[in-house]
Amino acid sequence: MINVLTKDIENRNQVEFVSLEQTVPQDHLLRQIDAAINFNKVYEFVEDLYCKDNGRPSIDPVVLFKIVLIQYIYGIRSLR
Repeated sequence: MINVLTKDIENRNQVEFVSLEQTVPQDHLLRQIDAAINFNKVYEFVEDLYCKDNGRPSIDPVVLFKIVLIQYIYGIRSLR
């Protein structure tokens, strides 16, 4: 019987580099959306909601917007 929880010691130090440019097809829907929408406009909309010199660094508002957009497009109900 093979123990599934045994760690593979030999492969532990291997490194793999993955390029998203090669992984995501050029005609993918999200690439088309990214090319069609100027997401920098989001910064203007939320500028007065963010403090520049107080507290911890926030999550980039464009990232938050894109997360919600992807959730809507793909019908993902949870952020988990």
